Amino acid sequence: MSFLVSLLVLSALIFFHELGHYLAARRMGVKVEVFSIGFGAKVASFHKWGNEWRLALIPLGGYVKMKGQDDSDPTKKSYDADSYNVKTPLQKMFILFAGPLANFVLAFVLYFVIALGGPNILSPVIGQIVKDSPAFTAGLETNDTIRSINGTAITKWEEMANIIEHADGVLNFEVERAGYIHFIAVAPKITQTTNMFNEVIEKKMIGIGSAGVTHKLSLGLEETLSYATNQTVHASTLIFTGLKKLLFGEVPANELGGVISIVKLTSDATDAGWMSVLFFAALISVNLGVLNLLPIPALDGGHIMFNLYELLFRREVNEEIMVKLTIAGWVILIGLMGLGLYNDINRLIG
Repeated sequence: MSFLVSLLVLSALIFFHELGHYLAARRMGVKVEVFSIGFGAKVASFHKWGNEWRLALIPLGGYVKMKGQDDSDPTKKSYDADSYNVKTPLQKMFILFAGPLANFVLAFVLYFVIALGGPNILSPVIGQIVKDSPAFTAGLETNDTIRSINGTAITKWEEMANIIEHADGVLNFEVERAGYIHFIAVAPKITQTTNMFNEVIEKKMIGIGSAGVTHKLSLGLEETLSYATNQTVHASTLIFTGLKKLLFGEVPANELGGVISIVKLTSDATDAGWMSVLFFAALISVNLGVLNLLPIPALDGGHIMFNLYELLFRREVNEEIMVKLTIAGWVILIGLMGLGLYNDINRLIG
């Protein structure tokens, strides 16, 4: 079941990405020859609206083949009026950017749907308390609910964590315990911990963990729009940061995941409910958008880079150089996919 859900989620995200390219190409007057979900041997197809719609054997990607454009052989060009090659660099960049843009828009829509349904968020209920920590010393207990800190009402665990991290001196907690209210002063201290990238960092903490209690967040229309926007921007920033850290060696290469990780995470999300599947799908959609904007030949970002060069210098990139860069781009992509798969297998057997 989890594999089927993973396949459906990936196929849907790829479809919307390629649909962005397809609609932009048609809008620019470019003939689309093939719209394919998947690579390799053709499994099924039909013809509609002047092009072939195809389902291929390997569902790990997709492509829109436009007249005059062929990543497998950049020398195959056409200069007919409905060809990709005769369009201006700006028109080409519009077509290329439309795919990643579709992923960002889809993520926004998914986050909007999540917000309409009332997203589940962590309540400020204390679970584990580290022995001899500031919370332990001050007298906080498991199952305490934090109502306010220094007079600021607390409704989410994230709010409490943010106040603690940026605290200046002692914090006055209003705590609900077994139906009674207690006021407890806690002095955060700088502690070593690890962040989501497994980096050792230092930040102010009091030594508590969440009890895992959640509640639904009820949002109005304006708040729903704000939630969807903030989540899309946050996810994009997170992925860009992760890529930067991976590129500069701040995060080890064995942290990179592949298709097996996606299936595993989708399985976990499925077990947690359909709202979690939507949340995960939104994150992967943003991931696809960001990755495709990387300036690697064979990706949208690489083609945008070539067209930007043409726009600035009024001439196309040398054909021989373009072929070599495109081959290098495919080598990089296949290498990254292989590394992700290798890491996934290592995690499974480990």
